[in-house]
Amino acid sequence: MAAARELRGAARYAAYAAGQAAVVAHVAAHELGAAAYAIKAVQSAAPAGESQSAGRRECQWQRAQLPEAIRELVLDDQRLRNDICWSVFDC
Repeated sequence: MAAARELRGAARYAAYAAGQAAVVAHVAAHELGAAAYAIKAVQSAAPAGESQSAGRRECQWQRAQLPEAIRELVLDDQRLRNDICWSVFDC
């Protein structure tokens, strides 16, 4: 996570996504951090004017990967936490 602070743009968000996935698994309230940072990385890497649509596509792709058994739990959590996750789960 500390290494990400020195970076900017998509690289920073990608590093934070990896860090979140690696270090916060023990904190249930942080489970969406890696997903949110991955969406931010995609938005940041997108060409000018395409960041929002790129973020929506990434969000939709992530949702398509969810196992059916947990899909509704994750989607509920995304709705609850969307405001603190930069509204990236509006897809």
